[in-house]
Amino acid sequence: MPTVLRVGAYRFFFYAGDRNKPSHVHVERDEKIAKFWLEPVRLQRSGGFNRVDIKQIQSIVVENQEQLREVWHEYFRNA
Repeated sequence: MPTVLRVGAYRFFFYAGDRNKPSHVHVERDEKIAKFWLEPVRLQRSGGFNRVDIKQIQSIVVENQEQLREVWHEYFRNA
């Protein structure tokens, strides 16, 4: 489960088993978790985050979309 980005209390990561799925990132803070598709950026699911959190997380994902996609492809190309 490589952590690929940290912004404030949010940790963005991939699961090694995600290889054969479309590019996405998981986000956690405390006991809450969400999953965002990267192409295009959109929420796939959320467990515990409220709308304000989701909007903030989505903004972070959009700001870092290119980097997250690059890390995704690099990680799974070499895994």
